[in-house]
Amino acid sequence: MTALASSGLRARMESLDLLANNIANSTTGGYKADREFYSLYVAPEAGNSDSPAAMPVIQREWTDFGQGEIRSTGNPLDVALDGRGFLAATGPGGLLYTRNGNLRLAADGTLTTQEGYPVRNAQGGTLTLDGARAVHIASDGTVTQDGAVIGQLQLADFTSSAGLTKQGANYFRVADPSQRVSPTSTSVVQGRLEGSNAGSAEGAVRLVSVMRQFEMLQKAVTLGADMGKRAIEEVAKV
Repeated sequence: MTALASSGLRARMESLDLLANNIANSTTGGYKADREFYSLYVAPEAGNSDSPAAMPVIQREWTDFGQGEIRSTGNPLDVALDGRGFLAATGPGGLLYTRNGNLRLAADGTLTTQEGYPVRNAQGGTLTLDGARAVHIASDGTVTQDGAVIGQLQLADFTSSAGLTKQGANYFRVADPSQRVSPTSTSVVQGRLEGSNAGSAEGAVRLVSVMRQFEMLQKAVTLGADMGKRAIEEVAKV
């Protein structure tokens, strides 16, 4: 019982780490929540999953790519993606993908992400805008100023999300570039931002639930230790 409860405690500690990170990013634009997938570890000597050697563990973590709420900001450089896909940007170590469309203009007019990474156009280059002129971004990502086409935002989707790994809170890298495809049903919405899909209320409820489970497992560990101590004492009396 003590071993099972200890394994459960470890799994709940990992869950608490995930929940804490999700709650901390509940207001981060385009953030995708991390979830856990539970399983049972069965020791090789165990004959079946009902054996005491079958212990609860977090088999793997996974990212929830569900779309967050799209809210209006009125900022012409803010864009939200309605549908699947990501914006592409050039990071310090190569290509990065994000759902956070809080874009900025660098001093030289280069369109960048919130962290200053240049946003890529459809050809793989950068977009340079005139900060003094109005910007219009169409639903297909085409950027124009005074009717002149400046370029088109590069949008990317992937045949499988399994190859995407998180880079920081808001970016993803792809292990296999051949999985990249162009999204077919995604609209770029100007003047809006996608919020985090890790709701603070949901996170708080789950946090309370995991904490209660943690406390119950702590009591089980204490009970198991007490039972072992009493058993030893009784044997010593005999």
